[in-house]
Amino acid sequence: MMTSNEIRSSFLKFFKEKNHKFIRSSPVLPSDDPTLLFTNAGMNQFKPIFLDEINPNYTRVVNTQKCIRVSGKHNDLEEVGVDTFHHTFFEMLGNWSFGDYYKKEAIQWSWELFTEIWKLDKERLWATVYKDDDEAFDLWLEVTDIKPDRVIRCGEKDNFWEMGDTGPCGPCSEIHYYIGKDPEQQLASGVNHSDEYWELWNLVFIQNNRLEDGSLIELPSKHIDTGAGLERVTAVLQGKSSNYDTDLFQPIIKAIEERANSSYNKEPIPHRVIADHIRMLCFSIADGALPSNEGRGYVLRRVLRRASRFGRSIGLEEPFLHNLVPLIIKIMGENFPEINEKKTHIQRVILSEETSFDQTLDRGLIHFQKILDQNDSNQISGEDAFKLYDTFGFPFDLTQLMAKENNLVVDEKGFNECMHQQRKKAKSSGKFKFTSESLDWISVSNGSHSSFIGYDNLTSNSKIIEYSKKYNGEVYLVLDQTPFYAESGGQVSDRGKIIGENINLDVLDVKNKNQVVIHSCRGDFDYSGRDVQCKVDISRRRKARNNHTATHLMHRALKNVLGEHVNQAGSLVHPDYLRFDLTHFEKITQSQIEDIEKIVNNQIIENKRLDISIKSYDEAKKEGAEALFGEKYGDNVRVVKVGDFSKELCGGTHVDRTGDIGMFKIIEESSLSTGVRRLVALTGLGALKEIQKNHFVLQSLQQNLNIPFSEIVSRVITLKNEKKNLEKKIKKQFHQNSGSNIFNDIQKIGDINLIIKKVKVENMLELKSLGDQVFNKLSNGVAILFAEGEEKPMAIIIVAKKLNVLGVFAGDVAKKVGIIMGGGGGGKPHMATAGGKDNSVIEKAISETKDLVEKTLEAL
Repeated sequence: MMTSNEIRSSFLKFFKEKNHKFIRSSPVLPSDDPTLLFTNAGMNQFKPIFLDEINPNYTRVVNTQKCIRVSGKHNDLEEVGVDTFHHTFFEMLGNWSFGDYYKKEAIQWSWELFTEIWKLDKERLWATVYKDDDEAFDLWLEVTDIKPDRVIRCGEKDNFWEMGDTGPCGPCSEIHYYIGKDPEQQLASGVNHSDEYWELWNLVFIQNNRLEDGSLIELPSKHIDTGAGLERVTAVLQGKSSNYDTDLFQPIIKAIEERANSSYNKEPIPHRVIADHIRMLCFSIADGALPSNEGRGYVLRRVLRRASRFGRSIGLEEPFLHNLVPLIIKIMGENFPEINEKKTHIQRVILSEETSFDQTLDRGLIHFQKILDQNDSNQISGEDAFKLYDTFGFPFDLTQLMAKENNLVVDEKGFNECMHQQRKKAKSSGKFKFTSESLDWISVSNGSHSSFIGYDNLTSNSKIIEYSKKYNGEVYLVLDQTPFYAESGGQVSDRGKIIGENINLDVLDVKNKNQVVIHSCRGDFDYSGRDVQCKVDISRRRKARNNHTATHLMHRALKNVLGEHVNQAGSLVHPDYLRFDLTHFEKITQSQIEDIEKIVNNQIIENKRLDISIKSYDEAKKEGAEALFGEKYGDNVRVVKVGDFSKELCGGTHVDRTGDIGMFKIIEESSLSTGVRRLVALTGLGALKEIQKNHFVLQSLQQNLNIPFSEIVSRVITLKNEKKNLEKKIKKQFHQNSGSNIFNDIQKIGDINLIIKKVKVENMLELKSLGDQVFNKLSNGVAILFAEGEEKPMAIIIVAKKLNVLGVFAGDVAKKVGIIMGGGGGGKPHMATAGGKDNSVIEKAISETKDLVEKTLEAL
């Protein structure tokens, strides 16, 4: 029986032998496709080729792509674990032809691999083709020995692939495998309709272009795009009826059973969910994603919490997911080394999120009790059940169980409606918006374009290849060669001038769009056909390259000081400053910042020469070059080496020697999100100005306080504490006076005291403090104190306990007072608060409240 590793290797080997170039999997976080939340198919990284935006480097390609499907069109999350074949993370085996071979070879080779290499039973295989694709139908009978009655024509839903409403598309041919026990019971009608027929491989023939009017035209170049899910192929080749019974999942499931002392056979769903979700978490975090409350991060958080909840259902109360990470690395790390390189980071992120979720669940139990306390019916609303699910991670069946224990039912229909609304929201937020006003390009020259010569030259004579002018004076140029660096790798673009006959342009921005460098300019432009002179702003470039090299030095220093778990999670290299986001779970201390600054400045003082070279990706990685989170690298990479201190893959601009940087100073440290810290730093004259500015402030403090430099901090702390104590004394005295003054003007309703007045306080906290004082002195009465907030009015209602016995409750009065003020209110029987919308209603509210309470008390 073949292992999953052997199946993957044999697929790649098969197509390599047919002159296909192996392309590494792109990250699961697509950086260059704003329409995708996650990479969800092998074709994603080749989309610009299909759209004819770039030319392929190779015409035959094979790879195995890391894919995630949990949102948008492919929202499989709620299905995962319930059945045996849905996954959040999976591998897509695929081979591609870009204008090279077509249907004949795609069909012939797929059949060859299935039946001759992998020895699948031909009597269990079926092929489907698009109903109008006679070419594919005939080829199945011509180049394979499949039986004619096993080739089925199907409609557009099953056998016509489209990238979107418009654009490249075409018919497809799918290969299905019958997994039923009795091959004699096979029927053509079962394909695409019965769970006993598994789709193993989809061969897409991209031959058409869908126009906006819905019509189809032929593409000038025809492409092949195929995809086969490794998990399902492995299940078939290993003779399993479930993907989860293969060697891709069974080691994980066995580890879960051992840790939980549980049984997969008795409770399959929790084990499947955990085994699937931990794979998705490992790969997404390794590629740079982090749990959060929005976008990709929210998807990760939901997946992790779903796995954690199912863990609790089989007795795993303590954090456990992080302990499964080494096992995922053991199973898949050889083929995807990034998860091994990021092992510590992955474990820390998952453990932190698990610990946080445990606390959230405990708060959820408190919230559930609050729902019970406030419930005056026999039903928990769908909204409350959904809040327990969405905010506190309670699965719906857990809420149902707890409700049943309290003789309540749950509004399942209302819950499902809330879920539906959330999914709609997730689908819309799952689509990264991309709005780019189309430009009308005028092509004026032929030949190659966008050759970057800016590493060695800051000026050039260039030929305009095409241009676009807009009515507002903006001009866009594509040149044959350019010294201008296009924004990339966190480094902002160059600026400068482009001048020529009747041309005088300021270059404001430079972008690389699918290997086309577009210069965004403003100024005078009247094309004459002559070459133009390009001049990069030398000062701006110099400062940007200083900051870029300093970023590399700081990255290495951070690892030295904080640990190897530190990875770059984002950066901005600007001429005026550098910003660096790093994976770290604690605040970076002042002492650590000083150590980092010292290391970087020592490297600057040593004035080391940089060594920049082009190497193969594999060679660079073997030499220890640092690759960044989620970056997609080609076969050859640019390696930036600083002595024996730092080595990174980088396409940015850098100094010749570290001494060019001048000096380095960190000016800001903050938290960006859970597990990510942000540093901002300055170099060169910018760093000097910052140090001089701070020294001036310290000098002024020293002179005003008339103390030595060394005593400034302790003196400021002393002054701060003295101020705080004085404020407390003043506030205490004010409250004592206020508490006494409140009782100066009491109205009597029989023997009951009534106090209604406006007081002056800073906030609701002070108002409540005043209320406590009044309650302690009010033995038999009602007090209602109004106050102005910054924008909205507030009130506190105090009712003596004697009156609670007679049925007068502060909470009831607060609700009515809140309505009078245009807001709401509530609270406990003896003390409650109310709020309104506008301070101007207070006088009216005092009058109406007085009438209301007088009537209430007179009725006792």
